[in-house]
Amino acid sequence: MRYGFILPGGDARVVAESARAAEQAGWDAFFIADCVWSVDPWVSLTAAAMLTEHIELGTMLTPVSRYRPWSLAAQTATLDDLSGGRVILAVGLGALDTGFAEFGEETDRKTRAELMDEGLAIVEGLWHGQPFTFDGKHYHVRPTTFAPPPSPVRKPRIPVWVVGAWPRPKSMDRVARWDGLLPNKIGADGQQEDYTPDDLRAMAAYLAERRPADAAPLDIIVEGETPGDDPAAAQAIVRPMREAGATWWLESRWGDGRADEAQQRLRQGPPRDA
Repeated sequence: MRYGFILPGGDARVVAESARAAEQAGWDAFFIADCVWSVDPWVSLTAAAMLTEHIELGTMLTPVSRYRPWSLAAQTATLDDLSGGRVILAVGLGALDTGFAEFGEETDRKTRAELMDEGLAIVEGLWHGQPFTFDGKHYHVRPTTFAPPPSPVRKPRIPVWVVGAWPRPKSMDRVARWDGLLPNKIGADGQQEDYTPDDLRAMAAYLAERRPADAAPLDIIVEGETPGDDPAAAQAIVRPMREAGATWWLESRWGDGRADEAQQRLRQGPPRDA
């Protein structure tokens, strides 16, 4: 299992210095939020790339529907080139309470899903270089020779982690086409529920049946909190998820007023098995 840390907030300087501290503490990846109106995540991660050498960098997570796909392709490819191939792109529909309605972003769930599917297809196509053509419901792209950015360093592409709403087939089938599952369990009433290790096993089995035969192993990414001063207690939290198939644990401290707590936990390092 690999371990990432999600920083709940901070300006670009705080992000860069925290990423360096995370690398020194032994975390494998470092993530920040991507909200409609906030400190720019890609500028912040660029600053982080300049202060680090090997830790992977990404958002948690990017709502593709509110990006121009060609801009997202350029931002991620540029950062991947700068960092030497250390970018992870985590995507989903996004949380509406982060400013979607206030800034006129699309709020209809079906339309956002369509924009995400078309957007990801364009992002991947542009990563592979020109000429590239796309004709969809929402986007149309023609080949261009005007100053295209270099392709990402990482091959065959920057890893794309996608939120999967279990047990909704359309959402899970989308995940099967990409590189990682961000689990999200939806109950019969349509509300989000906590997922269990058994849920993870069921998701993994479903996706294994639908992955292309030549696809690389799928990452399964879980998120939660562990104590940094009690390794045994931390492992008791992480171990059931690892045994159920999770390949990444993301340590998170979401919520206002938790910046100091997050910084302390970051410096304590990941909950690795002793």
